[in-house]
Order: sequence, then C-alpha cells, then structure tokens
Amino acid sequence: MKITLVTETFPPEINGVAMTLGRLVDGLVELGQSMTVVAPQPQDRVVFKDNRYQLVPVPGWPIPRYPELRFGLPAKRKLSQRWRADRPDVIHVATEGPLGWSAISAARKAKIPVVSSFHTNFHAYGRHYGYGFMQDGIFRWLRSLHNRCLRTFVPSEEIRESLLDKGVQNISVLSRGVDSVLFGPHRRDPQLRRSWGASPSDPVAAYVGRLATEKNLDLVIEAYDTMRTSLPNLRLVLVGDGPARKALESARQDIHFAGMQEGPRLAAHYASADCFLFASVTETFGNVVTEAMASGIPVLAYDYAAPAKFIEHGNNGLLVPFDNAGAFLDAARDMASVHNRWSEMGKSARSVMLPHSWSNIVEGYLSELKTLTCKHKNHSF
Repeated sequence: MKITLVTETFPPEINGVAMTLGRLVDGLVELGQSMTVVAPQPQDRVVFKDNRYQLVPVPGWPIPRYPELRFGLPAKRKLSQRWRADRPDVIHVATEGPLGWSAISAARKAKIPVVSSFHTNFHAYGRHYGYGFMQDGIFRWLRSLHNRCLRTFVPSEEIRESLLDKGVQNISVLSRGVDSVLFGPHRRDPQLRRSWGASPSDPVAAYVGRLATEKNLDLVIEAYDTMRTSLPNLRLVLVGDGPARKALESARQDIHFAGMQEGPRLAAHYASADCFLFASVTETFGNVVTEAMASGIPVLAYDYAAPAKFIEHGNNGLLVPFDNAGAFLDAARDMASVHNRWSEMGKSARSVMLPHSWSNIVEGYLSELKTLTCKHKNHSF
C-alpha cells in the first residue's frame, strides 16, 4: 500500500523518543509498505532525511509556549497537486489543526480514503493555560474534523467510549506497544546514577515527559517531598524539557534536571531510577508509563489510560482515583513505605509489558487500513 501520514510531530520524535507515530512508520516500512510523511519544516530549515520514506515539508509556525514545536499551516493546494500526481491508497491525518483540516478536505475532494487519530486531549489543556472557557468550542472543532474521516483511531477503549458519548463516530482502538528490547533493567547505569548524586543505596524517583503545566508537575514534586519524610535520601530526576523547566530549575536545586534524552540514553534514565511518579490528568494513553514498567520500575499514577490498563495496584505499582491530589499524596506515602519491595514490583511490571510488542499492533493497524480501502472502492464520501 501507499500510505501518507500527515502530522506535526515529525521528524523530531521519529529519531528520538519512541513515540506512536514513529513506531507506526517504522513498522509499516518493515512490512514493505510505501510511506510518505507530510509535516511542517523544522524551524532551523534543516529537513530530516530518511531514505526509507519520503518526507514532504509544508509551512509551519511555532506553537505558543512551545516554540521548539510547530503547527502546520493550511496546505490544501500543495497536497491536492501532489496527490493528483502521486495518488496514495490511504491518508492518515494525525494532526487536528489547520494542516489536518486542509489535508482532509484535499483527500475528500480527490476521493482518497482518509483516517485520523486522536493523540492529545488538547481541549482539556485549557484549565492549565487560562482558556478553559474555550474547551467546548475546541472539542466541537475536533469532533467535526474526526467525523469527516472513515475511521478515527484512539489508544484505549476508555477514550473510545468517552468520544462516542460526545458524538465522535467510527472509532477504533489502536493500542500502543512498548519496545522491551530498548527499555529494560539491563540499561541500569551506576555511573549515570552517580551523576545524579545518588549512591548505590539511595532511592531515586523519576518523571519522564514534557516539563509543562498540563503535566501536573507541581503534584509530582509535592509527592516527592512527601516521600522524603520517610526516605530522606530520596532523589528526584526529571527527564525532558519544556516551558516550565526554567522556573522549576530555579526554585528546586535539590532536583536533577536531565533534559531531553533519546534512545538508549532515555532507556538508561528509566532503568537507573527505582520508581516512577506520573501525575498527569491530560493523557490519551501515557507511553512513558509503559516504558517505565518495561524498564522494571514500579509506577504511581492515576487510574486511567495506560496505568488503568497495565498497573495492578500493589503488585507492580500504585493506582489512585483520577484527579484526586490528596489520594495521590497518600499513595506517595504508601510507595515510600514499601520501598523494600520496589525491585520485586519492578520485575512484575516488566513481565506485564513483555507481551505488548509494536509488531502485533502495526499488523492490526495495516489490516484495518486494507479493509477500509477495499470498502471505499465501492462507495463515495
């Protein structure tokens, strides 16, 4: 098949953190599919090249408060011209902004089957950035966009049911896997731990992800402080970057800020920690939770998305009622009180993740695309 992916997160994450879209592209190429990726050209004007697939740059603009990321500007004319000259079998739109809308319009006009995916709860970010009053309007935009597609892929049954209740149609679950070869206890690095100021006996808690308000980092730090009442030598390592880093780094000299990490270095940061704290309430899935578990460390998180699917409370981590900060802090105390079981819990966490490979997920996705394109041949939009 000739598949075109339209997104705003390429190419930065395909060559770094093992994100969902990068895994899909890698997996589809390995299965012999012809891949084209449409994405905004990076701000530094350097176009990432990978001879396994074509990368088509389109105009973009820095995202407010995330200047290192770009959102795509409308590109209907360019995409229409390209797809007339080189028609794909199916188009997957993985961006819900102006670029995504224009791509769907161009695909529908050319009668090319188009699917979409729901990756981020953008409409839920409003309360963190002062535009909560716009949430309903933003969601109406999202719903309209996804309902113009033959299928919308979501990462969990929980998200599927929520979106169906809100009027989004034709939804399939496209779960997310984890690379248990890349992420595993074998990546533990004593030298890396020493660079954090942790001795072999010092416990280390970690967080991996965007350093941004919507990730609820204040609660992560409060949980760390709570755990230190019984584990005074506990260290906290924050892996990632984002708009909140400068203020946090200035305020908390006791926390180690590791910055962005990729590939084996990222895997080493997971495995060199002893537990994982994740307080975000805006996830559609939470890849970092599965990566932490595959790395052999127990996770404390809210009971939804990936944590709800994979964490067995008390066995390989701790689950907390959704968006209950008080319960999260109580669970942090509990996590500290069972620190002598972290190694055992981490082994259980890894064993739960081992069957969830990306290859099975990509094969299922490709099978559904083939079914949709066959049905589309005999129907019009």
